Amino acid sequence: MSLTQAIHSGVMAMPLQFGGDLIELAILFLVLAVIAAVAGASGVAGLSMSIAKWLVIIFVVLAVVTFVL
Repeated sequence: MSLTQAIHSGVMAMPLQFGGDLIELAILFLVLAVIAAVAGASGVAGLSMSIAKWLVIIFVVLAVVTFVL
């Protein structure tokens, strides 16, 4: 049994773990949006910002759920 596992009433439970890939992807899309905006590609910049925004929102929601449970 690892440190992240807990036994409650004979049932082994593991906390939700979703990795840090979401925040890394959000930062990547944010950088892409800034570069695209500087280059004058407003469509790509807007889409990249939207993707980055949603990745951050999903990351925060999953982080809160993980900390609460």
